[in-house]
Amino acid sequence: MDAFDDKSLKPMLIGKEGPPFDDDSYYFELKLDGERCLAYLDDAGTVLINRRGSKVLPKMPELADIHKQAAKKCILDGELVVTVDGRLDFDEINRRWLMSNKASIDMASKTRPATFVAFDILYSEGTLLTERPLYERKRLLEDIVRENNRISVSRYVEGQGVPFFELVRKEGLEGIVAKSRRSIYYPGKRTSDWIKIKNLLEDDFVVCGYLQKSEHIASIVLGQYDEYGTLFYAGHAALAAAREDFKKIKAQEKTDAQPFGQKLPPGNENAVWIEPSLVCIVSFLNRTAGGGLRHPLYKGLRLDKAPKEAVYIKR
Repeated sequence: MDAFDDKSLKPMLIGKEGPPFDDDSYYFELKLDGERCLAYLDDAGTVLINRRGSKVLPKMPELADIHKQAAKKCILDGELVVTVDGRLDFDEINRRWLMSNKASIDMASKTRPATFVAFDILYSEGTLLTERPLYERKRLLEDIVRENNRISVSRYVEGQGVPFFELVRKEGLEGIVAKSRRSIYYPGKRTSDWIKIKNLLEDDFVVCGYLQKSEHIASIVLGQYDEYGTLFYAGHAALAAAREDFKKIKAQEKTDAQPFGQKLPPGNENAVWIEPSLVCIVSFLNRTAGGGLRHPLYKGLRLDKAPKEAVYIKR
């Protein structure tokens, strides 16, 4: 069956992670903080399908007309993004998926509309393009898509990965992706032809409690002080239960109640609360709108700092 009619293509996935580098045989693109989708566009309309196989338009109706911006019948690979106050906001996409009321969805689509950012083309006018090299697919993509506020084409830098990454790092963005110019497209497969180069942030957090998840894995409850000196909840970070750090955490004086002046989200019911006297270092991808952490990674205790020094400074 024709790939457009079948609608069973799966996005190709990144198969490697590494540090920034320069190489003229690579394109470097911004790694967007959004939701991966394939877009099927023709005169009959727009179909957007995410990695889970769900149709996107019921939650993102503002994208229903992006097929009008395609000069030819095509399948595009790209990222669904929402911008809030000039920055990408993945939480806003999650909130949209949780909505079930049509009036609420319609309101969100007007006040915080999504955009589809295309970075690859897999099919055009009856021809599957996955065996074509990336540099040809990029040229076709730029010829076929006419940009507007709801659909755009991802920009890229040729060869200069290090200076591009430095710019991304200074802006506090998620990172970049390096793609071999000659790479073909393997639907549903991971390939080392695409390399993720992440920009991880790092900060100090107060250790406020812990959950013993298994004999080998524990999770510590994190907090930070705001500018007014109030301790607020910042989520969890996992660490090995056998680490000396965790033994020190478990040895702290226990308390009867959590130390935050706020109601905590589910998942903290079985937490053991301790005196907030230890500070740890955690790296993470970015923060949610509420100050929580995405992809936190525990790095160790910081015994040279007092808890009151673990202050959240907004970027």
